[in-house]
Amino acid sequence: MGTNSSLVTEFVLVGFSRLVHLQGILFSLFLTVYLLTVAGNLLIVALVSTDAALQSPMYFFLRILSALEICYTSVTVPLLLHHLLTGRRHISRSGCALQMFFFLFFGATECCLLAAMAYDRYAAICEPLRYQVLLSRRVCVQLAGAAWSCGALVGLGHTSFIFSLPFCGPNAVPHFFCEIQPVLQLVCGDTSLNELQIILAAALIILCPFGLILSSYGRILVTIFRIPSAAGRRKAFSTCSSHLVVVSLFYGTAIFIYIRPKASYDPTTDPLLSLFYAVITPILNPVIYSLRNADVKAALKRSIQKMGPSEI
Repeated sequence: MGTNSSLVTEFVLVGFSRLVHLQGILFSLFLTVYLLTVAGNLLIVALVSTDAALQSPMYFFLRILSALEICYTSVTVPLLLHHLLTGRRHISRSGCALQMFFFLFFGATECCLLAAMAYDRYAAICEPLRYQVLLSRRVCVQLAGAAWSCGALVGLGHTSFIFSLPFCGPNAVPHFFCEIQPVLQLVCGDTSLNELQIILAAALIILCPFGLILSSYGRILVTIFRIPSAAGRRKAFSTCSSHLVVVSLFYGTAIFIYIRPKASYDPTTDPLLSLFYAVITPILNPVIYSLRNADVKAALKRSIQKMGPSEI
């Protein structure tokens, strides 16, 4: 088996190859979504970096989240566009491992970063007098650094573990990128123990930050309900609504995809579900934070007004 495993030097990403008549439409659609994702998130990064009113810890994390979304979607979509345009769907074994590493790296980092953002909302609503101490610049940098470090460890651990297993054919990955479950299906021999280890590790990195988010919002809800005025309650909750929407979208699909056995993987529907968190969710981030956030809309308006006279 060890000798045969060396024969698999590349994989074929099946992706949407069965939709031959839709290749042009899919290319145009994904290209448009990708460009809008990059442009929208770059806009948020630029606004937070240049507007003096957006220098709070909340927007410090939002800027990182937007940069992260650009990296996250860039791991999969450009290669998908190449496959749709050329029809060539091969990827080397090392390329597949690299793609899996960065996808897990950025995904796990976002898990931790969303937990840090929930802590920020907890400190702002439940501990307003201590907010500047609890979320000092140093603490924010440490939380962000911890998120990136955790993501790197998760990506490296999962990728090195999976690609140390033997692959002896077939080499067709029933997905549009090197996702864990479909690649694991191509491993030779009994992988039940490996599968259990991967599920437990995925549960740890997904459910631990998710538990911290639930704990933060549990305390936030208790504090909000104690606010005497309805207007005060609405104002407090509005500062959390954008983050709650992003958390629901991200964790909803991540929990469903990763915390389950590989036997439940469906090559027909699962790639479509993966599109949601790998392609659709990153474009929703700037939309959610722009439309539901008065500070971001005000910063955008100020930025437009500043550009007006110079152009004239």
